[in-house]
Amino acid sequence: MKIVVIGGTGLIGSKLVQTLRERGHDALAASPKTGVNTITREGLAQAMDGAAVVVDVTNAPVWEDKAVLDFFETSGRNLLAAEAAAGVRHHVALSIVGSERLPDNGYFRAKVAQERLIKASGIPHTILRATQFFEFVGGIAQSATVDGEIRLSPALIQPIASDDVVAALAEVALASPVNGTLEVAGPEAIPLDELVRRFLQATKDTRKVVPDIHARYFGDVLNDQSLTPGRNPRLGAIRFEDWLVLQAAR
Repeated sequence: MKIVVIGGTGLIGSKLVQTLRERGHDALAASPKTGVNTITREGLAQAMDGAAVVVDVTNAPVWEDKAVLDFFETSGRNLLAAEAAAGVRHHVALSIVGSERLPDNGYFRAKVAQERLIKASGIPHTILRATQFFEFVGGIAQSATVDGEIRLSPALIQPIASDDVVAALAEVALASPVNGTLEVAGPEAIPLDELVRRFLQATKDTRKVVPDIHARYFGDVLNDQSLTPGRNPRLGAIRFEDWLVLQAAR
C-alpha cells in the first residue's frame, strides 16, 4: 500500500517512513527536501498519485503567531485538495494534546485550525493528538530560562518518546479511519518543573529550577489538565528515566 508521509524527513516522519517500509508498505517521504511542498504545491499531485493513506506530520518552520497559522491553513488546504483529487482513502494528522485548552499559544491555535480543516474536508480521517515529546524537554527548559534560573509551573505533563508516537501513528495509518480524534501519551504524568529538573540532572546542567504556579508555558498559565490526556489514551511504553539513559548511551 502506498502511504505518503508529509514531513517525512523530520524527527517523527523519518522514523515513520522507516517503520512503514519495514512492514512492507510503499512509504514516500514527502517534504521540500524531496521535492514535495505543501505551501507552493510543488510535487504534491505527483506524490498523491496512487496513495491510499496520507500521514501529515509537518512542523511549521516558524513560531510567530500569524506565520504559523498561515502555514498550517495553507498547507492543510493544499494537501486536502490534492488528496480529494487523488481519491486518498484515509488522512492521518499528528496534533497536540490540549491544544484547545491553551488559547494564548499561537502554535496550538494553529493546530486547532488545522484540525478544523480536516474535519470539514469530507475525507475519511483520524487525528492523533500526542503529548509533548521527551526530545523537546531541553527546549522547554531553555524557553523558561531567565538570568540562569528556570521558572516553571508544577502542573502535570505526561510526555512521550518520539518512538512511541511513531508506533501509534503506524498503527493508526494501517487501521480504518475513525473520523475523530485519538490521544497518545507517555506512561506517567510528572510535574513540569520536576520533569525539567530530572533532565538537567541527567545532562549535568547546573541551572536551578524554581516552581512557580504563575509561570507561563509558551504564553499560557497551566493546570493539571492542560498538558495531560483525557480518558483512555493510548500509552507509550518508554519511561522518561529509561529514555534519559538511552540518550546518555548514544
